[in-house]
Amino acid sequence: MLGAATIQRVGVAMDFAHSSIAARTIQEVREFLVERIEPAEARYEAELAGGGDWTSWRQPPTMERLKAEARDAGLWNLFFPDPTHGAGHTNVEYAPVAEITGRSFIAAEVFNCNAPDTGNMEVLAMYGSVDQQRAWLAPLMTGEIRSAFCMTEPDVASSDATNMRATAIVEGDEVVINGRKWWSTGIGHPNCRLIIFMGLTDPDADPHRRHSMVVVPIDSPGVRIERMLSMFGAFDEPFGHGEVTFTDVRVPVSNIIAGPGRGFEIAQGRLGPGRIHHCMRMIGMAERALELMCRRAAERTAFGKPLARLGGNADVIANSRIAIDQARLLTLRAAWMMDRVGVKGAMSEISQIKVVAPAVAQQVVDAAIQMHGGLGMSDEIPLTRMHAWARALRIADGPDEVHRALIAKLELRRQESGNTAPRH
Repeated sequence: MLGAATIQRVGVAMDFAHSSIAARTIQEVREFLVERIEPAEARYEAELAGGGDWTSWRQPPTMERLKAEARDAGLWNLFFPDPTHGAGHTNVEYAPVAEITGRSFIAAEVFNCNAPDTGNMEVLAMYGSVDQQRAWLAPLMTGEIRSAFCMTEPDVASSDATNMRATAIVEGDEVVINGRKWWSTGIGHPNCRLIIFMGLTDPDADPHRRHSMVVVPIDSPGVRIERMLSMFGAFDEPFGHGEVTFTDVRVPVSNIIAGPGRGFEIAQGRLGPGRIHHCMRMIGMAERALELMCRRAAERTAFGKPLARLGGNADVIANSRIAIDQARLLTLRAAWMMDRVGVKGAMSEISQIKVVAPAVAQQVVDAAIQMHGGLGMSDEIPLTRMHAWARALRIADGPDEVHRALIAKLELRRQESGNTAPRH
């Protein structure tokens, strides 16, 4: 993992060196992962209910114990840049922490830094009313409850969010919600109490002023969880990815976040930091896959040679190292840009990492599977699950094609303006 680096570009220094506070957090999170989380992973898995019947899912006691230990150690809400809500780290400072948590499937929740709760907490902190923050942000920050984000729909191409058909119509002092959502991550968690729903409010408004985000308690009449969707044969217990129907669900108009028509504005603010987190977790996952690959290559012998000296395996290992380091530097650059000029100013960089990091993780994990042979395809080691997550993230939070289109659009605009100096 990158400890410190400074890149000089056109007179502007990109400094990735850690502050003393951030360096201490990174060290403490790394030690907590190695000493407490990784040894508890098998027990956590054994405590899951198993299977597709999400109504029987339960929160493993091991998770609650680890969360309490992390909270007592001060390793809590580390993603929040606002010190009144969390650790106060910048995006550049938090990025290495996210990388460490990416090494374990359970680490992010241990530190209360798991999606979609992080994004929902950021939305409520940035855009929520005082009452919304008191009712929902506070228990999310303490880890008492979990939440879901309902945006994607099964009947339209949700890569173009203007296609959304689900509605959130203001009627007097209420919002009436109707529609069907799916891939609603977190909806199956036994502690899920809150949904942030995005729907069409005014079909005649500007395309990016038509939608609203609304806080919907999960037990509201008319909310029905139809099923959990499997992802490559797994249900991601206990969070799940659910299909949910909303039938004449009525909540107070005060549940609209920031007011009607601001859904797209909020979504952009929500997704920027979240993509940094996702990409750095992917890099951490890729690092763990590379470690497994190298260990296998050193220990396993075939045709009289260690695998590391057989065929092109040395090139595979070298290319994996190069790709991970490139992806990390690009992601840190995006984080630095966000800290410096905000989400809007870093849109190209954020989209670039969203394309690169999951693809690199998928490439490295696939190489690790190949190096392990039959073992790599089993559940004895975590590579197949890693592969599924990396592949899924090439669709989640916007598919690769959408991000490439945005990158090209912004680059063409920049070139046409004559501003061909390197971005910094």
